Amino acid sequence: MTLNIRRRMPPFWFPAADRWARRRPLLQQLLAAEQPTVLALQEVMPGPSRQIRDMLGAAYASVGTGRSAGGGGERCELHYDRRRLHLLDSRFWWLSEHPERPGSRSFGNPLPRFVVQGHFSDRGTGARFHVLVTHLDPFSAPSRRASAQLLHRVVADLPDPVILLGDFNAGTGSPAHRHLVDGRVLADALEVSTRQVGADCSTFTRYGSPTSTGPRLDWILVSPGLQVESAGVNALRLGGAAVSDHEPVHAVLNLGPKHSAHPEGGPSWKR
Repeated sequence: MTLNIRRRMPPFWFPAADRWARRRPLLQQLLAAEQPTVLALQEVMPGPSRQIRDMLGAAYASVGTGRSAGGGGERCELHYDRRRLHLLDSRFWWLSEHPERPGSRSFGNPLPRFVVQGHFSDRGTGARFHVLVTHLDPFSAPSRRASAQLLHRVVADLPDPVILLGDFNAGTGSPAHRHLVDGRVLADALEVSTRQVGADCSTFTRYGSPTSTGPRLDWILVSPGLQVESAGVNALRLGGAAVSDHEPVHAVLNLGPKHSAHPEGGPSWKR
């Protein structure tokens, strides 16, 4: 599951639907219902980060960092169910001409953009795979294109299957999407899934009603060898309210012949 949770903003600048105090219990309900094996989050500030770890409970662990050189500020995070997955290693790198330099900027983006990467093994099957979460620049199309090219190069060199999740701030017909989704290195889970479920809608609805007229900015991309059993946009409304200005995106993946995802019928968003 991937979700841009929307960073907490000053309440006097934004409408009531945007307020973290209102959305926090909605996110808690969502996570309690879905319990995703891997959860990729964007726009996480330190306070909400601690709250989300409490929501998920002791069965989950996480890896993440902020975008600044010292690891502060707005974060990307991977949370994972450690009953199911073992974290082999992790790294943080920046979408710039100097990826190993924390806080570095290139490509015209005004703020640092980065990747949180984890290498996992499935405790049940032994299958190994990489998970990457990122949040591309919303202001600069050249930055998104260059970042997508760098991501493609990195993913192409990884030895195990890859799952790339995040808010890409670009639609599915954009240059960034075309650079990444080439059918050889990565495929779009929604486009190759055996079964599409959930809402046929934009992932950037800004707390409004689900609509198919907006862009799908939030993607789950996978190595073509991974079977996507189902994928979809979860346009969840709890008491008429949205968890974020973005919609969650989910996918159920088959990592290998011994793997059986959600044997008891799948998560609630599929039903």
